[in-house]
Order: sequence, then C-alpha cells, then structure tokens
Amino acid sequence: MRANQLIALLREHDLYRGTTSPLTAETEFATLSYDSRQMGAHGLFVCKGQHFAPKYLQQAVSQGASAYLAEQDYSDTVAVPGILVSDVRKALSLAAQLYFNFPQNDLFVIGYTGTKGKTTSTYLTHNILSQTFPGHAAMFSTINHIIGNRPQDQFKAHLTTAESFDIFHEMRQAVDNGQTVLVMEVASQAYLLHRVYGLKFDVGIFLNISPDHIGVNEHPTFANYLLCKQQLLLNSRNCIINADMDHFDEVYAAAKVSTDPDRIWTYGVNNAQATVTIHPKQNTLTASEFTLTVNGDAPRVAPVATDYHVSMPGDFNQGNATAAILASLLAGATVPDMQAGLAHTRVPGRMESISTQHHGTIYIDYAHDWGSMNALLHFLHTQFPDHKLIAVLGSTGDKGEDRRQGFAKALNDYANAAVLTTDDPGHEDPQAIAHEIDQRIDHTKVATTYIAKREDAIKHAITQATNDDLVILAGKGQDAYQKINGVDTPYASDPVVAKRVIADLADEA
Repeated sequence: MRANQLIALLREHDLYRGTTSPLTAETEFATLSYDSRQMGAHGLFVCKGQHFAPKYLQQAVSQGASAYLAEQDYSDTVAVPGILVSDVRKALSLAAQLYFNFPQNDLFVIGYTGTKGKTTSTYLTHNILSQTFPGHAAMFSTINHIIGNRPQDQFKAHLTTAESFDIFHEMRQAVDNGQTVLVMEVASQAYLLHRVYGLKFDVGIFLNISPDHIGVNEHPTFANYLLCKQQLLLNSRNCIINADMDHFDEVYAAAKVSTDPDRIWTYGVNNAQATVTIHPKQNTLTASEFTLTVNGDAPRVAPVATDYHVSMPGDFNQGNATAAILASLLAGATVPDMQAGLAHTRVPGRMESISTQHHGTIYIDYAHDWGSMNALLHFLHTQFPDHKLIAVLGSTGDKGEDRRQGFAKALNDYANAAVLTTDDPGHEDPQAIAHEIDQRIDHTKVATTYIAKREDAIKHAITQATNDDLVILAGKGQDAYQKINGVDTPYASDPVVAKRVIADLADEA
C-alpha cells in the first residue's frame, strides 16, 4: 500500500487533513495495524480507540512503524511522519480496504441487521448458499466465522461485527480460500463506530427493530439506534425489509434514498401489501411449515412462490427464513437449494430443543432483550397453550438496562414461572439485576425464584418440570463463559448444563 494511494482515497472521502512531515509519493507500507503489539517493519500504525495513549504509538514505532494515521499530531512523541485525518475510524476502514486490495469486489456480500434474528437468518442463508455454491460460501456471524473449508478457517467470533481491519482481513482470506459469497451480521455498532465504512453490500436486509442497546456505552437514543441500522440499506444495491416491523415506513423511506424501488423487496405474514406474503401452515415443537405467494408484478422474486419446511420452530423463524430465501435468490440460489437448506439448518443456541422422558421439552435460546424474549414466549404460549412455561433468565450488566423491564413484561404476558439467575453481570451485582427484573414481575401470574448460580437455576427448573411444561433457558445460548468483573469466566454453556442435569435425573436414566 503506497502513501499516495491512501492519501488519494482519504481525499475522495473528505477525510484528509495533511501530514506532519513530508511523505514521498512512493512511500510503501508493508504492514498496517491498530495494535502496537502486532506492528511490523515499514508499517502504518493507526492511532485509535477510547483508551489510546501515546505510549502505544511509541511501541509501534519501536517495532517498525514508519508512519502513523491519526486525528492529532504526535510530532512531540515520535519522529516518524503522521497522516492526519478528521475521523480515524473511517480512515482505518478505507486503509484496510486498500491494504487488502478491496476483497469485497470479489465477493457477493449479503448483510443482515435487526434487533433480533440476525444470527438465525445468517445461518439459514449460509446453509442455502452452501447448497448453491458448495465450499464457496463464507459467513461472519455472532457465533462463528467461516472463511474457508479447512478446520482453521472456522473460528468463534468476538464481536457481532468485527473491527474494520479484521473484517477486510478476513474477507481477503475468504477470497484467497476460493469463497465467492459472504453472509454477515451487521450490528448497529458497526455503523456507530464506522466498522463497515465505505463497504457496499450487494443485499442488505432489515429484519426488525425494537428498543435495545440504549445506554452510556452504546447508543444515546433510540433515534440514533434506528439511524445506525438504516445505514445498511443506504449502503446496499438491493434491499429486503420486513413489512410487519415497527417503523417500517421510516426504514422503507431510508432504503429509497439510495436504492431504486424496483430493487427493494418486502415480506410479511398474511400481508397482501408486501412483495411476498408468508402463509403459516404448521408449527410443531421442533419445526414449522409455510407457503409463500408473490404479489403484484415482481418477476425477479416470482420463483419463490411455493412451500417450505424449516427445521426450527417459531412463527418468527418463518420470517427469518423468508428473508433468507429472498437474499439467497438474489445471490443465485434455486428453490430446491432453498428448500434443502432450510430443512437442514441448525443454529447453535437458537431455539435448540431437548426432549426428556418426564420433564417436558427444554428450549435453549439466545433471547436477550424484550423483542426476542417476547417473540419466543408468545410463540410457545400461542402454539402450546396447555403447557406451563418456565423461564430461566438473567440480564447482562453494564449495558441494556431497559432490557430488565422488558423481560418482566414478557414474563407477565406469557410465563407461569421464572427462575432469575446470573447472565453476564459484568461489574454489576447479579442479585441486584435480578431484583430489578423481579420488581416489575406480577407475582400473581408468575411464580418467581432467585438462584444465583446459573447451573443450579437450570437444575431447579428442569427437576421441577413435568411433561406438561416447557423450560426456556434464555440469554446465553452456546456461550461458554460468563462476563464477570471484566473477565470471561468459563461456563459449560446452557445446552451442556441441561444435558448433564437430565443425565443425572433418576427417572431419565
């Protein structure tokens, strides 16, 4: 990556403010990093981060950095030249794209945003495209990343949407590994922190939105949260939108700002105004079936009008599946690919079910806010009204405090019993978090217990359950840790704990 190329790109985006000392046009940067520990010879170091300190730049220079990219002049700290910009996060994204030779140009990129359903929809789409392009479909999800076909090309994710440098690095690895399509989750933080700045998606999907991620460490207001999510559609060549969602008119209007209406498709349950209508047929404890019809003149999506079987329960998963159908169609999938992919998708920690002989059915789901918890409990209550719902849950610390009131509301509307416990308390007291939820629970409707240790809470719920009960383990899914006082503390994960409990029950042997 040459300095003059980077400066030209920064100028194009009106980010360039000059240099602290002259750089020759042919100055070549062999490495790029925002982590001083990973800096290499003849490198460009990016000075970014809330806790950035000049000592990190000094360390980077000692390890080979020949220049730095920053919002302020550090000439009094180091002797190497600096490239000054108005927004270093945006500049990092552009520099990473240039450094990795714009890997997105060799991929068909599909992005999902929404308060809930991103991971499930991403998995469904990836499974379909793996039928269409065997061995050539990449995925960036909250659970894991797939950038190739070797064991080392599949690894656990650390963020819903990684830092821009890491995104484009992994894209380059995916391209080098022969991948041709990429399905990825796009969190609101990705736009708030400019992690996907300058990236144009081939398809952008907006699943839904409800109040979440509002707080001092996240979005200042709901309006800001919505605005950040809308950015995906403003940066997509084709848009798919859930017509049943709250704020649909605002989201659709945003899509039209940069996308021709002929390239915007909508879907909804029994919604004749949408491009595609979902007609639910059957829901069981483990799967669901539905039919799609296409309304009006929409030849591009006309082929999807047929029947589908999804290997996950929940009417909300019929919507996620429809989004996956439309997105994969635009990527080149056929209807048989869609039907096969949907019928055999398993999403770790999302509506996983465990059947027991005498203690009902256990569901493990990542539901971690009001929207996802409400959808999950509403579905189970509506489809299986004769079953008692027992929910095991907590709420994360240090963020999303409005979730606690939302959990209580969902429990009051649909649950019969709740076991409040620990769920990534961070620097907060888990009992105090549980108390905030408990204060808003209607105890005439919901029998409530507090058990601090999550393993014990799960054991209590399953042991007390009968075959007329559904036990919901909410919030953690497959997470194998608890975030406690800034430390990822090992935890076996909800599915593992549940299976251990069942194996130890005498009447389940």
